[in-house]
Amino acid sequence: MKQNRFLKHFILIRLLAALLGFIPMVMIFPLILAVAQGESVMVRGFVFPMVIVAFAALASFYSLHKKKLNLNARDGFLLVFATWVLASFIGAIPYYFWGLSFTDSLFESACAFATTGATVISNIEALPSSLLLWRSLTHWVGGIGIVLISVALLPVLAVGGFQLIKAEEPGPEKDKITPKVAVTAKLLLLAYGTLTLILSILYLAGGMSLFESLCHSLTTMASGGVSVKNGGIASYNSAFICVVTTVFMMLAGANFNLYYRLLQGKIGEIKNNTEIRVYLIIFLAASAVISISLVPVYSSVSDAVRYASTQTASILSTTGLGIADYEQWPGIARMVLFGLMFVGGCSGSTAGGIKVIRHVVLWKQMSGEMRRMIHPYGVFSVQLNKRVGRKDVVYGVAGFFFLYLAVIAVVTIITAASGIDLFSSFSAAISITGNIGAGFGAAGYSSDYSGFADHIKWLYSFVMIAGRLEMWTVFILFTPIYWKK
Repeated sequence: MKQNRFLKHFILIRLLAALLGFIPMVMIFPLILAVAQGESVMVRGFVFPMVIVAFAALASFYSLHKKKLNLNARDGFLLVFATWVLASFIGAIPYYFWGLSFTDSLFESACAFATTGATVISNIEALPSSLLLWRSLTHWVGGIGIVLISVALLPVLAVGGFQLIKAEEPGPEKDKITPKVAVTAKLLLLAYGTLTLILSILYLAGGMSLFESLCHSLTTMASGGVSVKNGGIASYNSAFICVVTTVFMMLAGANFNLYYRLLQGKIGEIKNNTEIRVYLIIFLAASAVISISLVPVYSSVSDAVRYASTQTASILSTTGLGIADYEQWPGIARMVLFGLMFVGGCSGSTAGGIKVIRHVVLWKQMSGEMRRMIHPYGVFSVQLNKRVGRKDVVYGVAGFFFLYLAVIAVVTIITAASGIDLFSSFSAAISITGNIGAGFGAAGYSSDYSGFADHIKWLYSFVMIAGRLEMWTVFILFTPIYWKK
């Protein structure tokens, strides 16, 4: 029995190495740029991890080639978490070669793969071009999911891929849009890549350089929100870029399965989708309230609407970019933005946060309980997309809410104990847990995380990964029942 368990773990380690083989493939692009720009330090920073990881991945790939590997849920949780952790460590190496401490390098890498958009780098424009590209690419890879990409590109391993996607994909319900998981992954990757390309072209048309348009499109579609400019997209002072960014942040925060339904011509399914309707209603309502509050601040109604809608989309989709110093806005605007940090985007999107669908489920459950108080013998069910939802989804959502808020509470306490004021600690905890990046106070618009203690950065790195993987995937690994037979 112990020998079988050892063999199983050995297979999982080899499979993990094969999955990480995607990282050297991505590193090729910043390496080429580093060579072209004569950035010798960054050439070493990319070649070193590429050689080691590529060798391990190729050896593992060929040892597993054409072997039938059936993964169960336990294997999927462990494999996905290990993939994200090791990817973050590998991704930190180029930052370390550039000159950041190892703690800061890991934090920056974890931020990218978790698409949080936070940073410890005060002067972004001082980064080498190749490192800026690597930073953007890792956000993009983190957005679509390392595991989902691997399932799309490595189907020859015959992995039970749905267990991986189930453990990685954000949202309370994971559905295959096609019978074959590899086909599903490829379709989602195609939609993701197509939207990124369209956005890049629009940014070019708006006046960005080719490099800037590429980097910004990669991070915007990933709901990461980092920029190659210290001032972010506000540096361009362009209404066109602002509007385009707003639209694509909202698209990134929507369920990508709906794009497949759109291509199929199933408009009715999109119209009946409860989550997307609530998602849009929240955006429009929040934008309207903030716009009204900003009219006295800006010179025109159009400017107020533009700034309000962009910042609303940024927080709601957990992209976290700043179009203006929102901490100087009226109290009602700041209150709405702070409230949106508890919402998040749609399930099956690149966005983080609690997710709109979970709020919908709990709202409907609350309404049903209130009706039951009036009609104690009535039968009331939670309906989603005009269909009766499963009761276990309600239980799962309630459990997730408790875990999510418990993590925020613990992170807030630990952060405050390090010397950060309570409100900044609370704001940072929400931002990090929800993979938002933007916050208030010490984690606000004009600040970064460089002033936080090293042990807090390690904690945040773990929490960002946990938030990106929907909490359960990570915290279940720390329960005794997981390790029992």
